[in-house]
Amino acid sequence: MKALVKEELGFGNLNLLTVEEPFAGEGQVKIEVKAAGICGSDLHTYEGHYKVNAPVTLGHEFSGVVVEVGPHVMGLQVGDRVTSETTFAICGECRYCRTGDYNLCNQRKGLGTQVNGGFAKYLIANAKNVHKLPENVDFSSASLTEPLACAHHAIQKTHIKPGDVAVVLGPGPIGLLTAQVAKANGAKVIITGLDNDRTRLEKATELGIDAAVNIQKENVADIVNEMTDGYGADLVFECTGAVSAANMGLDLLAKKGEYVQIGIFPKAMIEIDFEKIIQKEIHVIGTRSQKSADWEPSLAMMNDRRVNAKALITHEFTIAEWDKGYQAIKDGKAIKVLLRPLEEESANG
Repeated sequence: MKALVKEELGFGNLNLLTVEEPFAGEGQVKIEVKAAGICGSDLHTYEGHYKVNAPVTLGHEFSGVVVEVGPHVMGLQVGDRVTSETTFAICGECRYCRTGDYNLCNQRKGLGTQVNGGFAKYLIANAKNVHKLPENVDFSSASLTEPLACAHHAIQKTHIKPGDVAVVLGPGPIGLLTAQVAKANGAKVIITGLDNDRTRLEKATELGIDAAVNIQKENVADIVNEMTDGYGADLVFECTGAVSAANMGLDLLAKKGEYVQIGIFPKAMIEIDFEKIIQKEIHVIGTRSQKSADWEPSLAMMNDRRVNAKALITHEFTIAEWDKGYQAIKDGKAIKVLLRPLEEESANG
């Protein structure tokens, strides 16, 4: 079968290769991939900024159909429509694994990074991490379950409640999903972007976000103050990884507000305004990836139409057309890009 493989670390080195078709071992299922999303970390991997266990097939956002069930697998059968958590292996013994916080396990191995992922016709997943798709969730929507689970994870770490005002900085896929989850929790949501985010801000408006603000043309602080009687936002979710956005978020927060860092900064060491954190008694929250408890609620939100993940998909290509997907994202034309596997006749042609 054909797979999109990161052969070596460094820039590029991502090639369409013929690889051996996998089979399901004990406790595993084989999934025929129907759709796989390109994540920002895939871009970073391609560009050499993110280390993976090369050679490895990329792709950790995917959905598909079970085509083979290994020994000792219960509750899954051939033909089930599914998605899978990105986690493939954990130690199972550390304090984080014991409390279900496996995203913090030092021994965690993920699909598409340390173990072959979804940019291929088939992949192998651990059955215990596989989730059946609800009736109203199609394959395209389901391929976004992982980023939605990340958004759900971030929201769950806060004390969000109906009537709160939440600001989401950055209208990328994670920002747009976080905004929708905040809305589903009853908050009034403001999402911000720049001139080149026009398409994404328009999408936010289509999705029912209360205010989509181009900060190069409007004063977001005025909008926040108007919505909060001058107190400031109850929550800020920083989804850009830009230092200027982080400090703006601290400005926009009310005293005792909650600041959640979702975006990853280009450098680990940044200059942040801790004076505001101290004087306003701001709660600073870090959020990393997602965990098992985030997946079923995420699928339920899509099934109940509280979150429209499919609306974020703007482009679709085959895995042979990775370059087109990459360029659409880099040019700012795409919100979310899906890759489809190559059918056997195409792969052999």
